[in-house]
Amino acid sequence: MPADGFGEHREVNRALWDERAPAHASSPDYAVEKLIGDPAALSEVVRFDLPRLGDITGARAVHLQCHIGTDTMSLARLGARMTGLDFSPASISIARGIAARAGLDVDYVVSDVYSAASVLGQGGFDLVYTGVGALVWLPDVARWARVVADLLRPGGRLFLREGHPVLWAVDEQRTDVITLGYPYFEHAEPMRFDASETYVQTDAVFATTESREWNHGVGEIITALLDTGLRLTMFVEHDSVPWEALPGRMHTGDDGEWRLDEYGDRLPLSYTLQAVKP
Repeated sequence: MPADGFGEHREVNRALWDERAPAHASSPDYAVEKLIGDPAALSEVVRFDLPRLGDITGARAVHLQCHIGTDTMSLARLGARMTGLDFSPASISIARGIAARAGLDVDYVVSDVYSAASVLGQGGFDLVYTGVGALVWLPDVARWARVVADLLRPGGRLFLREGHPVLWAVDEQRTDVITLGYPYFEHAEPMRFDASETYVQTDAVFATTESREWNHGVGEIITALLDTGLRLTMFVEHDSVPWEALPGRMHTGDDGEWRLDEYGDRLPLSYTLQAVKP
């Protein structure tokens, strides 16, 4: 195991994502064929981001933890010169195939996110984009923040939309009440899960079921970014997420977002954070 202690956990998670990538690509929830067939189509995640994302035409941008690249290609369609990075070779292989079929020029790279600045170079990006469900796979949010700062050029910005750490702390197995079942704050040791399902519609049966995850509190995330010298420019909390995070207690709307059936004003489900490198 590497000195940082992350190696074993990373390999467990990589096996999980490698197996799930083909099932995700064929699931209607990712709408891959629609994205390929319609040159104007965007992923629902990026469409939700548009009011806060603004004009990214011509921006050199990197999507960290890009998975199968549906959000990455959507950002390319908005005019950015995109690089997608993910630690899963299976995910990157599928992402490359999707981009090729869609006629999009996207550079996809297989790499652990902590090595992104070493692999891609420092200070070359106008935009670092990180989407929902990324940070929980990383044990050290301060280390992630340093990578983000290293990737950005002066004046470049981070755009992060992520599941809210309060949501990640909710026990999703309880359907009678909403209660906290997992840590809110970052811990050195991961939360360990064993689950045969995934977050999208699929008939696939998975052999790899173990995962290792970490939560990071809002204060920890913001402080990590501020400690690198980045300047916070936006923090907005949302009452929705793009998947059924609490099964049996949510409904989906026309925007593809899931919201609580009851007490939707009592629990933040996701947030958008932006920060700029001076």
